[in-house]
Amino acid sequence: MSELEQLILVLAVVASACAVPGVFLVLRRMALVSDAIGHVLLLGIVLAYFVVRDADSPWLMVGAALTGLLTVVLVEALQRTKLVKADAAIGLVFPALFALGVVLVSVSHLRSAHLDIDRVLLGQPDLATVPRYPFFGMVLPPVWVMGAVLTLNVVLVLVLYKELKLSTFDPALAASLGFRPALIHYGLMAVVSVTAVVAFDAVGPVLVVGFFVVPAAAAFLLTDRLGVMLLLACGIGALGAALGVVASDRLDANTAGTVAAALGLLFALVFLFAPGRGQLAMLLKRFSQRRAFEETMLAVHLYQHENTPAEADEARLDGLHSHLSWLPARVATVVERAAGNGLVTRSGELLKLTDVGRERAKAVFGKRE
Repeated sequence: MSELEQLILVLAVVASACAVPGVFLVLRRMALVSDAIGHVLLLGIVLAYFVVRDADSPWLMVGAALTGLLTVVLVEALQRTKLVKADAAIGLVFPALFALGVVLVSVSHLRSAHLDIDRVLLGQPDLATVPRYPFFGMVLPPVWVMGAVLTLNVVLVLVLYKELKLSTFDPALAASLGFRPALIHYGLMAVVSVTAVVAFDAVGPVLVVGFFVVPAAAAFLLTDRLGVMLLLACGIGALGAALGVVASDRLDANTAGTVAAALGLLFALVFLFAPGRGQLAMLLKRFSQRRAFEETMLAVHLYQHENTPAEADEARLDGLHSHLSWLPARVATVVERAAGNGLVTRSGELLKLTDVGRERAKAVFGKRE
């Protein structure tokens, strides 16, 4: 397997591992939490280093994960005060903890231990194929570790699928059934934190946020079924990773930037062309609704004056533009469509409702006495 293929594999696994909990973050409207956790991990790494004094110690990852949980706890505590909303609470906690981590890195000799500001802000996914995790005398590559995280996330979702689904969509019902949604929430945040720690080390914070949010947001526009959404999110994340890596290789560009851009492009395509929820589909739906409304409005107008002395004037084609306040060209177009759909018939200049047109008008105003 070439180095390019290895990098695609690593980033695809990272994307899938992040997309699984990312779906629940998006559904719970907590997507920004992934950004907060992905950055404040730096503080946990630095604090753990101050304790163990070993830049290669696995305790640094433990410290990072605990800092991620601390972020969630602080955000929840601010929210419970009712003084600030969720987005403001995240905006208060995240910059403070991240800035503290950056300051500690800047003033310590960690800068010389390959934990510089550039790597913290951008990440180095190109090095994700290099083995770096010591394990019983071996050094494991990131793809193995991220594969284990992905497996763990999938198993947890399969085992707790009902609880996660219910607490996500109806936490009150989940609480009444004894599922303890608060415990499930913090368990989910622990999974997010652990996943973010390993992904942070493998690809950096930019892609961590992208992999958590973008595939899940795109999948949300494509389906209403949770299981399908999880599969689509993993697929979109892996596809974005592959496209971004290939593009970075061809353009000789920054890998993190191109992968993030590829994810953004995929989301833009889904946003525009998704069936049902895409902007094009919504535009066509509004266009169709407008056409149907115009035909219904014409049918209602004719129905209101049917079999009345005013019918001879109100139902005349050459006078409809003044009665409906439409331009003559619009009247001609609507009448042509209504006749084609079997709502009206034309007898000279006089329009008559068909049974179909009459039923549509009745559906709006009810049967005339």
